[in-house]
Amino acid sequence: MTIRAIFFDYGGVIQRTEFQAPRQHLAERFSMDYDDIDKLVFGGESAQRASVGEIREDAHWSQVLKRLKQPESELQTIKDEFFGGDVVDHELVEFIRSLRRRFHVGLISNAWDGMRPHLERTGLIELFETVIISAEVGVMKPEAKIYHLALEQAQVEAGEAVFVDDMPANIAACESIGMKGVLFKDPRVAMEALKKLLKV
Repeated sequence: MTIRAIFFDYGGVIQRTEFQAPRQHLAERFSMDYDDIDKLVFGGESAQRASVGEIREDAHWSQVLKRLKQPESELQTIKDEFFGGDVVDHELVEFIRSLRRRFHVGLISNAWDGMRPHLERTGLIELFETVIISAEVGVMKPEAKIYHLALEQAQVEAGEAVFVDDMPANIAACESIGMKGVLFKDPRVAMEALKKLLKV
């Protein structure tokens, strides 16, 4: 079956934590390990609830501040430091832009309700014809429903679609419904794998 659509994950693929120092510094400020601060922001109950739209992102950050025993006035400083080492891969962005001429390009992201405003602010939303954000649809990867929603919006069959993600569980899930998966570890390797699959 001919590939007609390519879907990308956002965090860990298009934007990645390339420099650990800012987050490490923040962890040390609160006498925590890097993994602990990471888990507090991304792995706690409020983070999960925000990821399926049960609470707003702001409410989740309020919980983070509460755990850190910090006032609301510290929020922006903490967020800036936490995400200070995150970098958008502009070479990958240009590659994705080049695919739009021949394929349907979409996003499937486990993210809070601040993701769409972030994509609009940075102009990255223009890369995608369809955008599936877990907080907006109430379901997260690796649940099959989120992939079916993406396929439905793109109006393609599972066998006509490829998904690029950095989490093995998410790749296994997309493949289980008939999509092709590219596990993202290195940007150059992923781009080469996609070129081969897409015959471009």
